[in-house]
Amino acid sequence: MTLLIRGGTVVTAEHSVRADVLCREGTIAAVGPDLEAPTGARIVDAGGMLVLPGGIDPHTHMELPFMGTTASEDFFTGTSAGVAGGTTSIIDFVIPNPGTSLIEAWHAWRAKSEKSAADYGFHVAVTWWSERVADEMGVLTREHGVNSFKHFMAYKGALMVDDGVLLNSIGRALELGAICNIHAENGEAVAHLQQKMLAAGITGPEGHALSRPPDVEAEAANRVIAIARLLGAPIYIVHVSTTEAADAIARARAAGQRVYGEVLAQHLLIDESVYLNKDWATAAAYVMSPPFRAKHHQEALWAGLVSGQLQTTATDHCCFCAPQKASGRGDFTRIPNGTGGIEDRMSVLWHHGVGTGRLTPNEFVRITSANTAQIFNLYPRKGAVQPGADADLVVWDAQASRTISVKTHHQNIDFNIYEGMQVTGLARHTISQGNLVWTDGDLRTVRGSGRYIERPCFSPPMQALALRNRGSVPAPVERG
Repeated sequence: MTLLIRGGTVVTAEHSVRADVLCREGTIAAVGPDLEAPTGARIVDAGGMLVLPGGIDPHTHMELPFMGTTASEDFFTGTSAGVAGGTTSIIDFVIPNPGTSLIEAWHAWRAKSEKSAADYGFHVAVTWWSERVADEMGVLTREHGVNSFKHFMAYKGALMVDDGVLLNSIGRALELGAICNIHAENGEAVAHLQQKMLAAGITGPEGHALSRPPDVEAEAANRVIAIARLLGAPIYIVHVSTTEAADAIARARAAGQRVYGEVLAQHLLIDESVYLNKDWATAAAYVMSPPFRAKHHQEALWAGLVSGQLQTTATDHCCFCAPQKASGRGDFTRIPNGTGGIEDRMSVLWHHGVGTGRLTPNEFVRITSANTAQIFNLYPRKGAVQPGADADLVVWDAQASRTISVKTHHQNIDFNIYEGMQVTGLARHTISQGNLVWTDGDLRTVRGSGRYIERPCFSPPMQALALRNRGSVPAPVERG
C-alpha cells in the first residue's frame, strides 16, 4: 500500500515541523512539505493534528504463564489493543523455568507470538546459571536477534536469581554486547515480610503493598547498580516506582555509569489507596509488582522523566481477570500479579504530561518511543519519522477527548485501572508497516501480520573497553 499522510505537523524527539509523510511498501519514502500524491495512494488527512512515531512498549507480558494461571491477553488481542492507543511495537519477555533451556523457551514464545498484529521483539530472562546458559545467550544474540536479558531479583522460589547469577549473566551480556534488564526488589525481604503479614492476619490485597515497601526496591536497585559498576556494564532497571530507586539511578548516572530507568504509566498516576478498597475484587485488580506507592513517589518519577534521569515509559501489561485474581482470596500472596494498560499508555501520558506542561511534545515522543528504540538498538528503524524508517506512525489528535472504560477498551481483561478517567489526546489514526490499522475508532488489525524484529547487539569491543574503564560505558553504536 502507498499512503500519504497530508497536512500534519511531524513531531519527533528532536524537532517539530509541518510536513507530509509518504509511506510506500512498509517504509517511509519521503517527509516534506506539499508532497505529491502518487497515483492510487491512500490519503490520510492529518490537518490540525500531529504525526508521531508509533509508540513502543518495552515491557509487556502476553500469554504469560504465571502463578498457576496464564495471562488473559494473547499476542493478537494485546497488540491490537496497543495500536488502538497508538502503540505499534512491543518488546515482550521469554521466561524459561529455572533449569530449562533458554533456546527452547524462545521457540515456545515465538510460536505463541505468530498471531501478533504488530511488530514485536523479545527480552529473554535468565532464571538460573550454568555454562549451558552462557552458551545459549551467545546463540540468542548471534542467531535470533536478542540483545537484552531479563533478571528477577524478586519472586523467591520461582524466578528469583541471586548475586552470583547476576554477576555471571551481566558479565556474559557485556561480552556479547547485550544489555541486562533488572526487576529490582529484594526477594528475600519480600518473602520474609509476606509471612509476617500473614501471621498478623493480614490476608487481603493491602498485604501485597505492605510486604513490598519502598525499601525492598531501593536496596535491590542500589545492589544491582553496584554489581554493574563492578563489571563496567550497562543495565536497564524496569518499572522504577520509588523516590529511592530513582535517586539511586540519578546518582549512578551523575557518576558516569550507564544505568537506564523505566517508569510504568500507572505508577505515575495511581497510588496505594487502591488496596484499601472495601470491595476485595476491585482492590485485587490492582495487585502488581512493584505495587502502587504513596503519592509523593509520583512526583519523583515525573521529575526523573523530565530531567532525563529516567528514560522510558512502559506498562508491564500482564492481564488477569477477576476469576484468576480470586485464587488469592484469603492469601494475598496467591493473587496473580499484573494489570493492563497498553491501550491507554499514550493517552494518559499525553494528558497528564503534555497537557499539564510537565512534558513537551518532543519529550513525549522521547519517552514513548525514541529512547526505547535507541536503548534496545531499534533506532532509527523505529522511533523516528524519516526516509527509510518503518512506516509505524500515529496521527495524534491533541484536542480530542475520551473517557477510559472497560466497556469500550479493546484489552482482553474485565477491569481497567484507569476506569472513568477522561483524557485529552488520542490516536486518530495508527499506521503499522504502512497499513492503516486503526482509524477513527475502527480497528482493522490482521492476525499474524506482526513481524518479529531482530535487534543486533552493540559492539563487543566497545563493551570490553567499558569493562577496562570500570565505570564509563560508551554510548550505543549505530545498528549494524
